[in-house]
Amino acid sequence: MNVAEITPGTPSRASILAAFSDHLTAQRGLSEHSVRAYLGDVDLLLGYASRHGAATLADIDLATLRGWLGSMATAQRSRSTLARRGAAVRTFFAWATRTELVATDPAVRLATARAASPLPTVLRAEPVAQLLDSAGERAADDDAIHLRDWALLELLYATGVRVGEVVGADLTDADPSERTIRVVGKGDKERVVPFGRPAELALRAWLERGRPQLAQPTSPKAVFLGRRGGRLDQRQARAVVHQAAALAGVDDVAPHALRHTAATHLLEGGSDLRSVQEILGHSSLATTQRYTHVSAERLRSAFQQAHPRA
Repeated sequence: MNVAEITPGTPSRASILAAFSDHLTAQRGLSEHSVRAYLGDVDLLLGYASRHGAATLADIDLATLRGWLGSMATAQRSRSTLARRGAAVRTFFAWATRTELVATDPAVRLATARAASPLPTVLRAEPVAQLLDSAGERAADDDAIHLRDWALLELLYATGVRVGEVVGADLTDADPSERTIRVVGKGDKERVVPFGRPAELALRAWLERGRPQLAQPTSPKAVFLGRRGGRLDQRQARAVVHQAAALAGVDDVAPHALRHTAATHLLEGGSDLRSVQEILGHSSLATTQRYTHVSAERLRSAFQQAHPRA
């Protein structure tokens, strides 16, 4: 990250970005990934503004912001990228105004394109069963990695938790006897998510027979461990899911697609929106409502294929 000072006698980009980072982490409760993305976006803006004659933050006006976004549109950046960078800049200047780094907020009237919101990828019940059954069959050899992967897949589908939430869970968070797991979601919000008998069996097998094979004296109290005894990270967990799909002979799938699938299957099975919202940890019901559209599309497809007057 470029942290050169804007001009002598003014706060450096480094100090501005560091203070903004503290705000995003401590007050907004954003994840490390989100904070890094926001800082990168704001740093890009500050570099652009400096090259176009803005000596201080106060010199950045609405025209500068529009010019910056326009330059990215010309460079054919995606709508989702433009939407995210616009949101980052609005958040930054709202904070800068409150902290009196600038007198007025130039981003108040900044309009950006909304990110495209395609329907989430959702698997049907048959390939999900094939994926999980395949993982369970491999775990029958009591190999630690196979047991771990089986438990991870079962939990991801059974609970609909985010991959970062499940790898962040500790042993004290998982309760196989109650069939619940406590996770920390966005904004450091805790929630307890239930799961069913298949996930319980897989989790018990991993904790009792698999995890002890990988655990070292220095291992963290994480539910899921890597090959060397450290906490399994998100990248490794995603690789587990992709590899499991390939071994099971189903279409490639990511952990987040299992989350989408769990939500859709819950709604198709009769769960109400509020319950699914709580399970997924959505702050807004509108986010959960996306899955009703998925269900409606699947019903429409089934109708068109089966009904003689479709």
